[in-house]
Amino acid sequence: MNTPVPAGRRREAIYEQATTVGLASVEELSARFGVTPSTIRRDLASLHREGRLARTYGGAIPVGVHPETSLRERLGRAHLEKSAIGRRAALLVEDGEVLMLDGGSTVLALARALRNRSLLTVVSTALKTLETLSNAPGITVECIGGRLRDVSGSMVGPIAEAALERMTFDRVFLGADGVDPHLGICEAGRDQARLKELMIRASGEVVVLADSSKIGAAPFHAWTQLGTGWTLVTDDGVDEAQLKAFREQDVTIHIAPSEAEAEPGSES
Repeated sequence: MNTPVPAGRRREAIYEQATTVGLASVEELSARFGVTPSTIRRDLASLHREGRLARTYGGAIPVGVHPETSLRERLGRAHLEKSAIGRRAALLVEDGEVLMLDGGSTVLALARALRNRSLLTVVSTALKTLETLSNAPGITVECIGGRLRDVSGSMVGPIAEAALERMTFDRVFLGADGVDPHLGICEAGRDQARLKELMIRASGEVVVLADSSKIGAAPFHAWTQLGTGWTLVTDDGVDEAQLKAFREQDVTIHIAPSEAEAEPGSES
């Protein structure tokens, strides 16, 4: 085995690699530096605490290197997985409910899965979701106004916050840039995180929709805490190691198969 590199030099080398050619996996870094994977994970955690790297499952990315992607870009990613998540999440909805639908491409997939339902009221801040449900005959659609974030196509700000403080919902479906079992939902901005907090406060049930690439990811520094008793719907690209910490927090988990022809996933 190679002689282990001192921790300080090793962390600088990891950071340099992340900002130049991109970060390798934990296993590759472990082999390169002659240390155990747990040592590499401690290195990544240290760099994360210093604000130099944002942690993801299995590795990390440089803070600020990857800007927030637009809704249009996100709609082209993990399409089958998001559609499957949307179908699975729709099974949680009961007739007569009043729903709050957050912004984001995965929540939009849920909106598409709800178009043929009836006796629902759907409230949303997201323009694409409102458009998707605007002609659904069995759904009453309500719009929350505010300041439009062009990158996400959703409303934020004090007008949206004031509206949410005067409403309640049976269930809220939230999107995320990352989901951590302890920190909650990662968002690109504090205004988005604050709005999610108000949605959660106003809702009887909280459901987070996140494809497997978001599990354990922390690309930004704004967070919405989830507390206890919430539900995660994700796709079958996730593995049990990723879900272990969520299960320890008593999160209800639903896995949706990503195959287009598959039946909606089952609770686990």
